[in-house]
Amino acid sequence: MESVHPILLEASLHETIWGGRRLEEDGWKKLPPAKLIGEAWETEVNTLAQNPPYTGKTLGQLVIELGSSLLGPQAEAIFGPRFPLLAKFIDAHQKLSVQVHPDDAYAAQHEGGKLGKTECWYILAAEPGAAIVHGFAAPTNRSAVATAIEKVELEQLLHEEPVQAGDIIFVPAGTVHAIGAGILLYELQEYSDITYRMYDYGRLTAEGKPRELHIERALAVAHYGPSARIKVRPVTLAGGPGYEERCLVACRYFVMRELALKGEVHDQTTGSCQILSALRAEATIHYGPSQQLHLTFTRGQSVVLPAALGPYSLEGHGLLLRSYVPAPNDPAWLAWKEANPELA
Repeated sequence: MESVHPILLEASLHETIWGGRRLEEDGWKKLPPAKLIGEAWETEVNTLAQNPPYTGKTLGQLVIELGSSLLGPQAEAIFGPRFPLLAKFIDAHQKLSVQVHPDDAYAAQHEGGKLGKTECWYILAAEPGAAIVHGFAAPTNRSAVATAIEKVELEQLLHEEPVQAGDIIFVPAGTVHAIGAGILLYELQEYSDITYRMYDYGRLTAEGKPRELHIERALAVAHYGPSARIKVRPVTLAGGPGYEERCLVACRYFVMRELALKGEVHDQTTGSCQILSALRAEATIHYGPSQQLHLTFTRGQSVVLPAALGPYSLEGHGLLLRSYVPAPNDPAWLAWKEANPELA
């Protein structure tokens, strides 16, 4: 089999009406001048590889070329022959609309075989008083919510949760949610583009028109009660002399682990590709025969490790995130379920 290499990706930047300039101001990304950037999509299939032998190819092209040796059997078992997970940096300068995502079954039936969307957020920075919407304040029902949307007073039914840097939020499909103003976060989600916009506070677009809502579909998939748990309990994993590690979120679609690197960690890819994103870190991946090959990445950059990469080591200092599609007996997932029984 042809040997594979890590893939350093250049994020695709997305202009939004609620975005800002914080991704550049805080040293995460270089932004085009005078544009309000709300999202940097780290593993979008159109993002370009920055390192040989893949330079200039898109992640989507590499999925076609490398197939299972990139994706891995665990990822393919759940997601099929497509890139499984989308990682993003999100700068909510203003609050986002209230949204809900369908689960896989609803999306398969009503969205032409697409995936639903379960996601999670790692809060990187939050202004004092910043909050998210997560579920309802009290049990409610479809007709009460439909009436509140019509009267532009849905806020009265929603649960707002104050957040600060370091909080980890899990957003299973069906959760009514919104990111509030003044929040910078890292999001990991099933690779799906299905978002039902339920409510937008009566805001108008630059052309003076209300933004499009998807009320009927949103009402069909929403859970009408308070969330079982909003801020999840990360689990400390067995580290080593050169690192500490926590499992932040785990479910059948993804495990997201936080690595505090203080030297070196040795690991290997198995049944799934991995996404590494540097938060406050500069790290070098050593891989290949006798670990002679290497690739360095730094704050705000993301690298995909193909499933067939095998043994590798990470050397450096600082905080990075490592995500993948788990096997059913993944120890980090099992430990996380025990610590977060409401979500298991």
